[in-house]
Amino acid sequence: MRTAGLVVNMSKSGILALVEQLVHWFTERGCAVFMSSEAAVALNRPELGLSRAELVSRADWLLVLGGDGTLLRSARECAPRGVPLLGVNLGRLGFLTEIDRPELFSGLEQLLAGRYFLDERMMLEAQVVRHDRVVETAVGLNDAVITKGAFARLILLDTFVNDEYVSAYPADGLIVASPTGSTAYSLSAGGPLVTPELDLMLVTPICPHSLWARPLVISAESRVKAVLRSDVGEVMLTMDGQHGYRLEQNDTVLVRRAPCRAKFIRLKNRSFFYLLRQKLSEGERNDA
Repeated sequence: MRTAGLVVNMSKSGILALVEQLVHWFTERGCAVFMSSEAAVALNRPELGLSRAELVSRADWLLVLGGDGTLLRSARECAPRGVPLLGVNLGRLGFLTEIDRPELFSGLEQLLAGRYFLDERMMLEAQVVRHDRVVETAVGLNDAVITKGAFARLILLDTFVNDEYVSAYPADGLIVASPTGSTAYSLSAGGPLVTPELDLMLVTPICPHSLWARPLVISAESRVKAVLRSDVGEVMLTMDGQHGYRLEQNDTVLVRRAPCRAKFIRLKNRSFFYLLRQKLSEGERNDA
């Protein structure tokens, strides 16, 4: 029996009615279905509820109902176990999701019929080293970001690639992004767009106070090391803008390619450039 896991963003309008439809749909087709305990209780079906860890361990694949943020969190949880994700866009942009709500049930029919392929994406692993001891380890799909808090002062980051000194960036922060993350925060900070099948990393300073400081494109085999030299209040390491860890002066952040890869279920053969035109083109001519 195939087992579907539902990851449900409970803040979305009409979400419980949609989840109820999905439970009925999967049950009719002989599929077991589970969801987070919170969603199951809200649906008055507590027997279908599991913890997030149990959901990932028991499901053959996860149907993620939300937006890019919901999908990013799910990718971090599922990648170490190799569980594929199918993203359903109930948000605004939906750059990472595969289908929109009107396509949901026809897309699921296609999935159960085996008419899909897996799109594997490189992920990042970041560690925080404090007094020669690793105090935090986290993985992310988009990026690892070192950024200052509300104080209007630059932070100083001694930055190395493969232990070779690059620069002491005086900046608002530093982004280390994957190819998938090239369309996220790194893009806003002036980084290049990268097609997602490549394995590489982007190092993008955030508002650097230096004329020569520009984004770097480096091998996926590289290791980025950034040492925080400033003591200017709150400085955070964040993964995908969701998981955060507070840094202290002289902490070292190490970023490298993660040993796991995220797996996304693809039902459509859409190119990266098609998605760019559809999702990121504001004010573009439509007759091209």
